[in-house]
Amino acid sequence: MSTRRDFLKWFGAAAASGAVGALPGKSFAQTAPTYASKRPPLNKRKFVSKAVERELASVKSAIGDPKLAWMFENCYPNTLDTTVELGTLDGKPDTFVITGDIDAMWLRDSSAQVVPYLSLAKNDPALQRLFRGLIRRQARCIRIDPYANAFMPDPHAPPLVWARHDNTDMKPGVGERKWEIDSLCYPIRLAHGYWQATADKEPFDDDWRAAMHRVLETFREQQRLHGHGPYHFQRTSEIPTETQFLDGYGNPTQPNGMIHAMFRPSDDACVYPLFVPANLFAVASLRQLAQMSRALYQDMSFASDCESLADEVERAVHRDGRMRDADDRLHWAYEIDGFGNQLFMDDANAPSLLSLPYLGCCDRNDPVYRHTRDLVWSHRNPYFFTGRAAEGIGGPHEGLRMIWPMSIIMYAQTSDDPAQIRQCLTWLRDTDAGAGFMHESFDQDDPAHFTRSWFAWANTLFGELIVDVRRRHPDLLRG
Repeated sequence: MSTRRDFLKWFGAAAASGAVGALPGKSFAQTAPTYASKRPPLNKRKFVSKAVERELASVKSAIGDPKLAWMFENCYPNTLDTTVELGTLDGKPDTFVITGDIDAMWLRDSSAQVVPYLSLAKNDPALQRLFRGLIRRQARCIRIDPYANAFMPDPHAPPLVWARHDNTDMKPGVGERKWEIDSLCYPIRLAHGYWQATADKEPFDDDWRAAMHRVLETFREQQRLHGHGPYHFQRTSEIPTETQFLDGYGNPTQPNGMIHAMFRPSDDACVYPLFVPANLFAVASLRQLAQMSRALYQDMSFASDCESLADEVERAVHRDGRMRDADDRLHWAYEIDGFGNQLFMDDANAPSLLSLPYLGCCDRNDPVYRHTRDLVWSHRNPYFFTGRAAEGIGGPHEGLRMIWPMSIIMYAQTSDDPAQIRQCLTWLRDTDAGAGFMHESFDQDDPAHFTRSWFAWANTLFGELIVDVRRRHPDLLRG
């Protein structure tokens, strides 16, 4: 049976052979390096923002390294250039953002892909329309099924090909139905960020408000204080992380107030359903939702309910989600089961332990986080890899030896050390296999062995990093 991994392997091979148009493929690495723009021609771009183009030109001019400047030019606007579809739905703006090489929208990816443009939206009406449409589309998706992670452009379309025989309560318009806590957190993060950046209230209508009530209801259900709730998922697959244990309800837990997750942001199955990074993300998101509910609707009751759940989850995760190392120092666990069993590792996909301050879950100087960060960027983490090309974190999704550029980007985003940031920029520059874009992952010793030629989240995240470095450490880019 075909899976998402099978599709992406086929797509990667097709891109490399030239069968999928002018996308960057492995064959590029065998040609002489050039720094001509890899962006689509202007008339082929999906969306153009004057504010983004001005920012791109300004930041690029501040980058002294020609290759790094070229990669920034390719990556920063990649989401807008290649993945955005604008339309109208029920007489209102509608925006559908695909993940790249799959014609479907992940709630997580679509949010993360556009976050780097939030600060530019206030003075760009075109960007405002894009954000309004995406916020509305995500709300509609959540109302269709708050347990789904991916959705199709057509709300009546069948699922993605690898999800069509899943044993779960599939609904029309759903692309894949893997329950991941962050799928509901990211749209709140996006909505809150847009509201803070622009003070625009237009997208926050009754439909959006109804979707947010579904979010709270779903989080409450998945505390599992009164049974395992309605969600279950099983898939026939040779890959164990594609399905769930025990009739699709996951491994047993002792409910403790945390929210249960069945899948990680990598779309891989959780080992223990109490997934710590996503619960910390939910705490931050619920507090953002409470703030918006008070300001936009004067709904004190719903705001109080959001804060009450945030407090419950925070108490539980701080009580049960931390571990002590051999030196009796506290650090975060990755997953727990409530019975006292704890798993320590980290995965490149955010929310991860490494990404906690980036997502607003803690201060980057918090001592528990700092120690956790040191441990996940070491061989205490079974998915931390070091090789001739770079070092970084991967995960079960692509297997051993495969470093995800996303982890290197996040390591730089959470660092105040210029030497660390400089090293990360060097690794990112030198592991693109000549493509001028980020990949999903690459072999620790051979960057020409990579996965996903077109992964918009990683591209835009790299652009966000460069903008951030210019703001915090401009001298690093001049060199």
